Amino acid sequence: MIEGTLPSDIGGLKNLQRLSLDSNVFHGEIPEGIGNLTELRELSLPHNRISGTIPLSILQLKKLQVLQLQNNTFSMEIPAEIGDLVNITTMDLSKNNLTGAIPSSIRKLGNLQTLQLNDNKLSGDIPSWLFDLQEMKKLHLGGNRLAWNNNITIIPKCKINSLSLRSCSVRGGIPSWLSNQTDLIFLDLSENDIEGNFPLWLAQRSLGTIILSDNNLTGPLPSQLFQSRNLSVLALSRNRFSGELPEFNTSSIMILVLSENNFSGLVPKSISNIYRLLLLDLSKNSFSGSEFPAFGPNSLLALLDISSNKFSGKVPSEFGLYTVMLSFSENAFSGPLPENFSSFINLEHLDLHDNNITGELPAFLSQLSSLQVLNLRNNSIRGSISDDLSSLSSLRILDLSNNNLMGEIPHGFGNLTGMIDTPEVSPKLSDIFTFPVEISDLIVNWKNSQRGLAIRNLGIYTFLDLSKNQLSGSIPPSLGSLKSLKLLNLSYNELSGNIPMSLGDLESVETLDLSHNELDGEIPGTFAKLQELNTLDLSKNKLRGKIPDGPQMDRLNDPNIYANNSGLCGMQIQVPCEEDPLQPPGQSPGLNKEETWFSWLATVIGYPVGFLSSVAVMYVTGYFNVTGLYHRRRRYTSAR
Repeated sequence: MIEGTLPSDIGGLKNLQRLSLDSNVFHGEIPEGIGNLTELRELSLPHNRISGTIPLSILQLKKLQVLQLQNNTFSMEIPAEIGDLVNITTMDLSKNNLTGAIPSSIRKLGNLQTLQLNDNKLSGDIPSWLFDLQEMKKLHLGGNRLAWNNNITIIPKCKINSLSLRSCSVRGGIPSWLSNQTDLIFLDLSENDIEGNFPLWLAQRSLGTIILSDNNLTGPLPSQLFQSRNLSVLALSRNRFSGELPEFNTSSIMILVLSENNFSGLVPKSISNIYRLLLLDLSKNSFSGSEFPAFGPNSLLALLDISSNKFSGKVPSEFGLYTVMLSFSENAFSGPLPENFSSFINLEHLDLHDNNITGELPAFLSQLSSLQVLNLRNNSIRGSISDDLSSLSSLRILDLSNNNLMGEIPHGFGNLTGMIDTPEVSPKLSDIFTFPVEISDLIVNWKNSQRGLAIRNLGIYTFLDLSKNQLSGSIPPSLGSLKSLKLLNLSYNELSGNIPMSLGDLESVETLDLSHNELDGEIPGTFAKLQELNTLDLSKNKLRGKIPDGPQMDRLNDPNIYANNSGLCGMQIQVPCEEDPLQPPGQSPGLNKEETWFSWLATVIGYPVGFLSSVAVMYVTGYFNVTGLYHRRRRYTSAR
């Protein structure tokens, strides 16, 4: 890749006909001298970091046929007279920060075949004259603030093969004029307010991609939809479709996303015959059955999400070697984890939380070397946690909470490399595919509530949750090596001993919960180093001594954080300490802490001294009777 700015003297290349610098790291603005390249036919600068406005000098490129500036950070409006480039056939300005309306001069581009303005900040109505451009074949306007005029009748003069009106305020039924677009192979009408049933004409058409997610479509799906020989992508998530799925008589579908609808009944076994199927998302419906369709060992299925349904029986395990993700959470699967899982050498994501999984943690889990996410929360798994799990070097999220696990926390967990090094951001599904594809969030307990982590962002999170088990023994000091850990939850166990000083080395931790255990001793002074910590719970232990001071620890002053311990003190809970404990090596308390400590010390010492002095004076003056004074007691109660 080339990095830098476009040279200001680039206009000196008078005879240049094609300038293609895509997928580099160019930044800065396009030089005004670009207008001197009057012989230029193609200007392609996509996938860079070029910013600023589209220079007006570009309007001098009268022979230009291809203009591709997508995936940069251009801002401001599209030049009003861009329609003067009358030879343009392809104009792609998508995925920038362009504002304003679609310039009316574009209607002069009689040769325009491709117009991609999607994913900007354009606003205003979508002009109907766009459909009068007879050569137009690809029109992508989605992901802006543009509005479709639902009150006009469109009679296109063009034959469009690819149309995106995502989030364009399309209302009512799917526009009827589309039924005459016989060349259409790509249709994205997602994120609108479209109602009604799935049109039969659309099911019978030979489209390759149909994306209708995030609308209000209802009713069952036509059986003809699953008999197509060309359909590759069908995304219908977050509608109100219902009924059972028809039989599948196709082998062409690669992406099938039906999540968050009202589908019910059994999943047809014929779905496993779709040889090209890569991604299947049936989550958040009411599918049922005790036998999920078996995909053969040669299946290409990589991503499967059937979470939040009513499936039961044994955990499905008949999948191919290309399996990357299995999400089966919130069903009624029972029994032990299947031995077949041991063959999934590419498995990165295994989520079975909230089922009825029993038995012990199988030894084969340590063989899944690619595993990054293991979520078995809220099941009935028993036995101990094997130290062999520490060999999973890619593991970033491990949630075994709310089971019946016993024994000690493995010391080898400190060697979980994926929780030590800063994770690399995994590619998004939308980067792999050329259209928006989303998988349901991974649900975790974080910051005192259940939160969804977008699958596309999982690469930036590292969690270790072993809470609500029966783990015993001490907390391994090796856990302090997990420097990229954002959450450590060991609450509701039977852990004892001191809190390791090394936990102060968890430099990225945001949530630390050690509550409801039998921990004793002092809170390590190294906690003062936890600059990212914003959720802490040490309640219901046997901790004592001074709560450490520090920039972040001082803000954690909710008494509930430290409740039900045997003898904690400190400014966070407004309980003075009898003596100032030694500061940890390298820690220097700030001036405010010294003043606070000195204030309490002065109160404790000064008040009795002053009181005794007053008594002595009054005794000399005969104010007190000696006998009465001997039996009188006074108790000093510290202010809270």
